Amino acid sequence: MIKKFAMLLGGMFFTVAVYAAAAQLRPDHPDTYTVRKGDTLWGISARFLSKPWLWPEIWQANPQVSNPHKIYPGDVLNLSMSGNSPHLGLQPRVREEGEPITAIPLNELRMFLKDTRVLDPDAVEQSPYVVGFEEGRLRAAPGQKIYARDLDAQPGQRFAIVRPTHRFRSFKDVGTMDRGSFVADPLDSDVSMSNSPWHEDSTNNGHFGRGDSRGLEVTVVGTAETLRAGDTASLILVDSTLEIRKGDRLLPVDDAPYDPYFYPHAPKSMPSDPRVIAFSDALDAVGSRQVIAISAGSADGIDNGTTFTVMSAGETIPDDVASNSERRGTGRSVKLPDEFGGHVMVFRTFEHVSYALVMDSLRPLHKGDRVVAPE
Repeated sequence: MIKKFAMLLGGMFFTVAVYAAAAQLRPDHPDTYTVRKGDTLWGISARFLSKPWLWPEIWQANPQVSNPHKIYPGDVLNLSMSGNSPHLGLQPRVREEGEPITAIPLNELRMFLKDTRVLDPDAVEQSPYVVGFEEGRLRAAPGQKIYARDLDAQPGQRFAIVRPTHRFRSFKDVGTMDRGSFVADPLDSDVSMSNSPWHEDSTNNGHFGRGDSRGLEVTVVGTAETLRAGDTASLILVDSTLEIRKGDRLLPVDDAPYDPYFYPHAPKSMPSDPRVIAFSDALDAVGSRQVIAISAGSADGIDNGTTFTVMSAGETIPDDVASNSERRGTGRSVKLPDEFGGHVMVFRTFEHVSYALVMDSLRPLHKGDRVVAPE
């Protein structure tokens, strides 16, 4: 397909927008760059722009571009400098066949992306649940029958089997922990849960049972297909990542939990003191290409592609100089300033919680780290 883009028009407001965009170009940028198959938006942005998350804003400065959020292999990026009027945009070219390039290809992230959802706890508690297995088994594996209560379904209909993993709570009285207004209570991963949708682990971070619930995280652990409807429905377990057990819940299948492509951009508005509140497949810290949960969601104006900076919390150390020389190291203390940790990009949002991918990092990111607007 051939796309034609007109030259930029004059005008004071437009000129200011173009200059603001061009100011983000790195000094060693080429005049043009042809988008290649395998490129990623973040990779191109980081190569040519000092602030990669401003990529969409650059194209929005050109009203002739039909869609500033989509570029394809074969597109030529015009990065030329012409006198005192820098231009950055797209030049006409026959495109190669293919999808728009993404920030990061999903196939590179599959090992980190779990089908997790954040739901209202009451909705989870009222959902159908696994009550037993064929031949009196204690667990079920693919190919075996499971039985469920309260399931309104037709034969052949498929359901996702989910298990709660975290309960997110609002919690403001955090004292000296400096962990923000959210905490994530981990849920016991090896409890037989009959009719109860979750079990809170009392060995959590000290906020057990406190604070208003802001959502229950559930992780899809399997898929089942209905064989026979009724008060106690029969299903065949199609696949699973873990053994299915009593108390696991059944929810509708989400065929497309992730967008096929997404693009980094600065937040439209900044939520109040968002924090890193949970990890996927990590206990203490995460780094590049891993997944975190942050305490802001669609209710805060967050959408897919929103990019943040994570600030690693500064340590508190003894002020040996200010302390009494005879009691050095036991007197006054000082908190070191927060330091840049890395950039994260949101790829899935819920009302009060979002999941984000760590795009780059200089140091490990921890729970409680502040999430701020990029520079």
